[in-house]
Amino acid sequence: MRIGLAVLLFAAAIGCGRGLFRQYEYEEDMYLSLDGSATIYVSSSVPALNALRGVSFDPRPDAALDRGAVREYFTTPVTRVTSVSTSRRNGRRFVHVRLEVDDVRRLAEAPPFAWSSYQFSNAGDIVTYRQTVGGAAGKPVEEGRWTAQEIVAFRLHLPSRNVFHNAGGSPKRGNILAWEQPLTDRLRSTPLELEARMEPRSILYSTLLLFGGTLAAVIMMFAVLIWWILRAGRLRALTPGRD
Repeated sequence: MRIGLAVLLFAAAIGCGRGLFRQYEYEEDMYLSLDGSATIYVSSSVPALNALRGVSFDPRPDAALDRGAVREYFTTPVTRVTSVSTSRRNGRRFVHVRLEVDDVRRLAEAPPFAWSSYQFSNAGDIVTYRQTVGGAAGKPVEEGRWTAQEIVAFRLHLPSRNVFHNAGGSPKRGNILAWEQPLTDRLRSTPLELEARMEPRSILYSTLLLFGGTLAAVIMMFAVLIWWILRAGRLRALTPGRD
């Protein structure tokens, strides 16, 4: 009975595209560094990319997508494409792009990201990142076959401990913030505000400090234990009547 219920819940999760199997039509994942550089992953169905950004890639699911054209579109004076791949899901072809940017504040100069404005500042004790996602291209949808349940997501992978964000809920796995919006709202250019504030010290640096402090405490504990054993031995040797 329990196994059957688990199977039903598993199938429902897949069918609804929720939970672990939540599916997105357009995604931007930014791995931010404390110096303002970032690695960005864009994953989008071709119909969504055409409609949202105004490009004209072949939306047919059986079409051979020109990866060179995709690379050229995402390559700009402020972005460097490092990989382009494709996949297929729900009768639509998806494109996956990985790129590097030296200064996120200049991302709005790149056509693929020009729908957003970006702010990045380091005040010494707090590092602040802000992004406002504005107008989509609003191009008519081709070969979409959407259900009006599709979701757009923007995720920020923080390089240090978060002290404030407006994403709602707690960061995923400690340092991942996610903002979601229905695709229908994104097509209507409903603004989306992203903001995160973080410590100016990287998580790796904090981890190394914690590890170093723990190691020092262990060494001190062993030193005290060895001193106590040696002291106890000397006291026994000086006590009359002991062998």
